[in-house]
Amino acid sequence: QVPLVESGGGSVQPGGSLRLSCAVSGSIYRINSMGWYRQAPGKQRELVAGITNSGSTSYTDSVKGRFTISRDSVTNTLYLQMNSLKPEDTAVYYCNSVGFRSLFDSRRRYESTYWGQGTQVTVSS
Repeated sequence: QVPLVESGGGSVQPGGSLRLSCAVSGSIYRINSMGWYRQAPGKQRELVAGITNSGSTSYTDSVKGRFTISRDSVTNTLYLQMNSLKPEDTAVYYCNSVGFRSLFDSRRRYESTYWGQGTQVTVSS
């Protein structure tokens, strides 16, 4: 069972908007933090935005004021609202989660990292 499944990528013109979604399956016992990463061709994967269990958010400088990360704890879904998109935002976007796989792992404080399959975002005129 794949614990993280992303959707919402696509092609958009500069200045447009997209919303990415990441559905979390019940196979993760407890999530401690989540985030969105991206990887452009020929570049390293970078953290775009993160959110903790307390709701604290962080963003890389290049997306501040344009992207918003949020999490719906009822549906266990992570979102990334992307506005004012630029060509340099073109990349494969990955959902990430860090947490405890089981109660046993929780008691020994052993965290696991999970990744989604990635979704392509292309910004081009």
